[in-house]
Amino acid sequence: MLPAASLLLEWYDRHRRTLPWREATRDPYRIWLSEVMLQQTTVAAVGPRWRRFLVRFPDVETLAAAPWDAVAEEWAGLGYYARARNLHACAQAVVARGGFPDTEDELRALPGIGAYTAAAVAAIAFGRPTVPLDGNVERVTARLGAIEAPLPGARPALAALARRWMEQDAARARPSDFVQALFDLGATICTPRSPACALCPWRSDCEGFRTGLAPSLPRKAAKKARPLKRGVHFLLLDGTGRLLLRRRPPTGLLGGMLELPGTPWRETPWTDAEIPPFAPLPGLDWRALDGEAKHGFTHFELHMALRVATAPPGANLRDGEWMTLAAARAALPGTMQKLLDLAESEGAMG
Repeated sequence: MLPAASLLLEWYDRHRRTLPWREATRDPYRIWLSEVMLQQTTVAAVGPRWRRFLVRFPDVETLAAAPWDAVAEEWAGLGYYARARNLHACAQAVVARGGFPDTEDELRALPGIGAYTAAAVAAIAFGRPTVPLDGNVERVTARLGAIEAPLPGARPALAALARRWMEQDAARARPSDFVQALFDLGATICTPRSPACALCPWRSDCEGFRTGLAPSLPRKAAKKARPLKRGVHFLLLDGTGRLLLRRRPPTGLLGGMLELPGTPWRETPWTDAEIPPFAPLPGLDWRALDGEAKHGFTHFELHMALRVATAPPGANLRDGEWMTLAAARAALPGTMQKLLDLAESEGAMG
């Protein structure tokens, strides 16, 4: 038996979260931006950054016309930087076609918009009767149906079950609210640990609750151990408190973002003989710091060593730009921020 969509909507009308992007629920630009930011980032972290981004890029036309450097700077610290590249490319495609399309299939054809984002924008901004499958909806669905098959293999079955909920008249009459109600149910009641089943409007039709399986669902396939990669980076100071940054290639991990110059990242440790050619000024007396900066990516762990030197007056550098520490802190991604933390902890900033 399907849980009644009307019960979830009644619960949502009383308990909905107050989120900034719900202030203009029919604005596809703001909804799309929030959905992209929320991928792999918490609601608490996204709220203030979403507002700040809109101050700088208030509409899709402004974002599309902005230089990449400005977009990269505004995205710094949010992580998963391919999202920023896709955001910029998608804005340009939207402007080129004259605005956002209003169907799931057309939205998915835009650069960087996958199945989840297309469904979320279609439902929330345009009232299309579709259910986006994010982590919250996966969890709610797995528990309601007591689906024990592990993720990611269970996703097609979960998507099929979630689509059935939208077939109810109450859901089809309010698809935007129904989808956001599912998000809120997963975020506040049907939480990953210790779900508050006593407060759930769908408890009576939940197989996971009836069988006692709810807290253990959804199951997940065992993760493979992540490899460890290593890199060596260089903090070059100019004697006035500025440091040298360079921009990474436009594609690949952290593509187009600023960084402290360094070696590639690889699993094989770097030898002292291999490192100098990657330095901005190889002939300087580069001092190696004792510690390491550590960062976890989705597919590997990264340990970075840091070497520090001061450039002589009039040094001839191939590329890069000088920035104050404050400007670098504002512009660098989180991975590189950890190198600055290491330098400051070891007194290397002068």
